Amino acid sequence: MKLPPLNALRAFEAAARTGGYAAAAAELGVSRAAVSQQVRNLEGFFGKRLFERYNNRVVLTDAGREIHAEAAEGLRRIAEMSAHVLAGTRRARLAVSAPPSLVERWLAPRLEIFAGTHPGVSIDIRLGDDPVDFAAEGLDLRICYGARLYPDLDVRPLFQDQVAPLASPAFMVRHELEPGGDLSALDDTCFILTNWGPSFASHPGWSNWFRRKGASRAREPVPGLSAGSSSLALELARLGLGVALGQLELARADLASGALVQLDPDAIAIGHPYCAVTQPGQRRRANLGALLKVLCGEGT
Repeated sequence: MKLPPLNALRAFEAAARTGGYAAAAAELGVSRAAVSQQVRNLEGFFGKRLFERYNNRVVLTDAGREIHAEAAEGLRRIAEMSAHVLAGTRRARLAVSAPPSLVERWLAPRLEIFAGTHPGVSIDIRLGDDPVDFAAEGLDLRICYGARLYPDLDVRPLFQDQVAPLASPAFMVRHELEPGGDLSALDDTCFILTNWGPSFASHPGWSNWFRRKGASRAREPVPGLSAGSSSLALELARLGLGVALGQLELARADLASGALVQLDPDAIAIGHPYCAVTQPGQRRRANLGALLKVLCGEGT
């Protein structure tokens, strides 16, 4: 790997950004002549002229502009890496990525448990969709739906959720519903649809539910409300806006408090488990291993 001299790169970047050797020298704490020499060294390395003189300023050549854009980005990333490593000497850090639906209703309560036993560990929570790039994003752990997108990484199943009809007590009173009652008589506008997006075909919908119950109404209703995530569908149901075919694990706190009621004891498993993904060999790290145990419900 042939790399340009770092000091020369720093001097060049500073001169390009500040518009002159004198300003770059003041920023770097060296002489103007030293900056000039470092720029000549870099020009020799690349075999390209990087600056043109214009009055009392230096102006980037076409080659200089191209090299400066890459050099500035590279130095920025080195600075971020240095700050991260230096901060790590004071406080351990884990970067965790998860789908938005999971973070508030499932992940956050478990992070609270982990924080209680590992107060010296900082957690950086990222929201995003699969697939993620562990190296580019600096991730320690990804929680995802299914394992198919990460064949070369370590994948550990966490839980496989189920869905069932859920509604608020107020909605039940308004529509004279009782647990175990017939939902097929409800108007279409009473149903909340969870729109999982074009990438998913394994999640049960209302038509699956009606077929399971042997109801004549086997078609998918035209819903009164459509939610772009499972957590939003639960929130709409909690507010009394309809019946959601909601994920029971995500609704656990609302079910325990009575904010939501499961209208039928029957439930349908979703297509795949949620999984914890780590880079090979990383589970042995003490803090990451401890977090995985909490997420798996071990010792909690």
